[in-house]
Amino acid sequence: MELRQIQYFIEVAKREHMTDAAEALHVAQSAVSRQIVNLEAELGVDLFIREGRNIRLTPIGHMFLEKMHQAMDVIEQARREIEECLDPEKGTVRIGFPSSLAAHLLPTVVSAFRKQYPYVKFQLHQDSYHNLVDSVIKGEIDMALLGPLPTEERRVKSDILFMENLVALLSSNHPLAKKASITLDDLRSDSFVLSPRGYVLRDIVIKACKQRGFEPVVSFEGKDIDAIKGLVSAGLGVTLLPEITLVDSLPRSTVKIQIVDPRVTRAVGVIIPRDRELMPTELLFYEFLKNFFNTLTGYQ
Repeated sequence: MELRQIQYFIEVAKREHMTDAAEALHVAQSAVSRQIVNLEAELGVDLFIREGRNIRLTPIGHMFLEKMHQAMDVIEQARREIEECLDPEKGTVRIGFPSSLAAHLLPTVVSAFRKQYPYVKFQLHQDSYHNLVDSVIKGEIDMALLGPLPTEERRVKSDILFMENLVALLSSNHPLAKKASITLDDLRSDSFVLSPRGYVLRDIVIKACKQRGFEPVVSFEGKDIDAIKGLVSAGLGVTLLPEITLVDSLPRSTVKIQIVDPRVTRAVGVIIPRDRELMPTELLFYEFLKNFFNTLTGYQ
């Protein structure tokens, strides 16, 4: 079994079309077909069901595809480890982040890091909270910035970088808009704009309100921070957002107000896999990340 055969097989399985796979691989269709036939002959089993121009995996083909993805991940990791052992300052960091950390925090950290290590490359993956945790566990990314940190997932190691306040975002014509600070109880009768069910920011707000004896009425939902800001700007409700999401980006016709009773906070940090060692470039960035926030009193 050759590496080229595995690469061709994975591409054909993904596209379910021999010609499309050949175009993606920049080789002749006959070359792809020949490698697939040779692979099936070597294994002694059909991996695909042919249906005219289209093909699809057999049950054994599905099993084989899963194993080949794992094998290619191991090969890619070995290649990266060799490159990074030769020069950690020229490797790649694969890091995930949610939308709430995309606009300010991540660009700030990456920019500071690349001033010291200009040849390190980054693969950036924005995704939802739970998908990011799963991606770190599966090895699809090296680490993820999250807020709050998962407390019950034993397959990842967490480090708190800083504690952050959530603040109220109100439309500028809201009765409380001119207040310097408010309590959470002041918003008891308001309609809220929150993330959909299952999103961690929604859970933080719901939990804080319930601790004050009420459950917020959710009038609208936004899947990302910008959508939530836009709905508040249109006067469709109030919301609580991490303060960092409003740095240099307060929407028009809105005001940001501190919540003093109770303070609603989240722990922002980084997670890494617990069952494997970080590779040299990953470790370089991971240590930089922790030191970066230790020296910034504004994030403490």
